[in-house]
Amino acid sequence: MDINAQNKEKYLEDLKNWLCELESTPLEEMGAFFRKRLPEYEARMTKFWGEDYKQFARAVPQSAKRILDLGCGTGLELDALYNLRTDISVTGIDLSPDMLDALMKKHGDKDLTLLCGSYFAVPFPGAFDAVISFESLHHFLPEKKRRLFKRIYDCLTPGGMFVNGDYFACCDEEENLLRETWSRKRRKENIPDDTFVHFDIPLTKEQNCTAKRSRLHRHGGKR
Repeated sequence: MDINAQNKEKYLEDLKNWLCELESTPLEEMGAFFRKRLPEYEARMTKFWGEDYKQFARAVPQSAKRILDLGCGTGLELDALYNLRTDISVTGIDLSPDMLDALMKKHGDKDLTLLCGSYFAVPFPGAFDAVISFESLHHFLPEKKRRLFKRIYDCLTPGGMFVNGDYFACCDEEENLLRETWSRKRRKENIPDDTFVHFDIPLTKEQNCTAKRSRLHRHGGKR
């Protein structure tokens, strides 16, 4: 997020206080987290990000016909995209079968293929004109993101684009604080390395761009 120097100190103080309150709260496995919150998920997300979904959908190139959606959830970004166009074939990948069921109930009449699993492991089926992801990648470390960005790059058609809608840590201190908390709680709770948990560990904008730059064109498209 963008935050001015005047508010930065208070923001970080509030963040530290919030993390202290959460210290005794166990981390939740990713799928279980979303399953529990599914009834109110869409209302909550559209309340905070409604306009962002619309802006995100407008950023997807008109030339993109085959689209891969990573962490598609219940498809709120696809709701916005389908409102603009229906000439697309979408493949969505998500860990939560409950969310995929909700998405299929809404858009089962579309050219839509859904795959349940981790987008770090599920093979990407073919080449795509655009790969999109909204509010998903901030749950993962840079090392995993770099490997994922290479897979994204490799599955894009020439001229294809990766459109990532996410939020950033305001500064190195926030990034490090969240990552240290995430690591400590995982160790304390003996959570295996291959288990995904719901805890935000966003990068700064600079670090996020660095993670992508080795494989993606700096404007998002494939060379």
